[in-house]
Amino acid sequence: MMQMRTDGPILTRVDGAILEVTLSRGKANAIDLATSRLMGEVFRDFRDDDALRVCILRAAGEKFFCPGWDLKAAADGDAVDGDYGVGGFGGLQELPHLNKPVIAAVNGICCGGGLELALSCDLILASTTATFALPEIRSGTVADAASLKLPKRIPYHVAMDLLLTGRWFDVEEAQRWGLIKEICAPGDLLARAWDLARLLESGPPLVYAAIKEVVREAEAMRFQDGLNRITKRQFATVDRLYGSDDQLEGARAFAEKRDPVWRGR
Repeated sequence: MMQMRTDGPILTRVDGAILEVTLSRGKANAIDLATSRLMGEVFRDFRDDDALRVCILRAAGEKFFCPGWDLKAAADGDAVDGDYGVGGFGGLQELPHLNKPVIAAVNGICCGGGLELALSCDLILASTTATFALPEIRSGTVADAASLKLPKRIPYHVAMDLLLTGRWFDVEEAQRWGLIKEICAPGDLLARAWDLARLLESGPPLVYAAIKEVVREAEAMRFQDGLNRITKRQFATVDRLYGSDDQLEGARAFAEKRDPVWRGR
């Protein structure tokens, strides 16, 4: 059972099979080493709790989603190459075997490591007030995770423009390049994230797990190699799915013209 957190920089609540994680650290929600380690623990517990199926990641306040690394903490001794915890920076981008959907609900400023955190989620909803940037270039450092992810997600020359200039871009441009799923009015953002989470909660968790593992592990594979691993059940999640009651339930529900009841086994 996941431990609920009602105070501190990371807040959590559970409704049904959905976990809501709120980054709530000061005015800007910047992440220091201790907060990153805590986030890793939260997302690890989400991964390992069979009762939870979907996660929403949001931030407290209206002005900031997350500006990324806490430069004030760095000035006070937090090393940029320090211990970020089990999931790497922000608890998500290096967490192994996270085979459940994660939705980011982005409000306000989302830049640097904050944008990399959002990119670690599977789906991004954003408020009309959201703005984005990768300003690391201006402080003489590299946006490491974004340098790996962006050229695979959006056109190469657009990714290089954002990485090399560090310029700000608005929510409409983010949607135009496919970085976000939906633009929401500020007052509707969280409700829309929960609507999406409820939709995913009602879906087949073993299929979601297989999708996430295949997409992640096959990223660097040739098409035929990846397909062979699927058909030969060489992905653990695919093997579990193909031998599951849920797969039989899907076929039965179709034949009986009813909605399937997914049990995750």
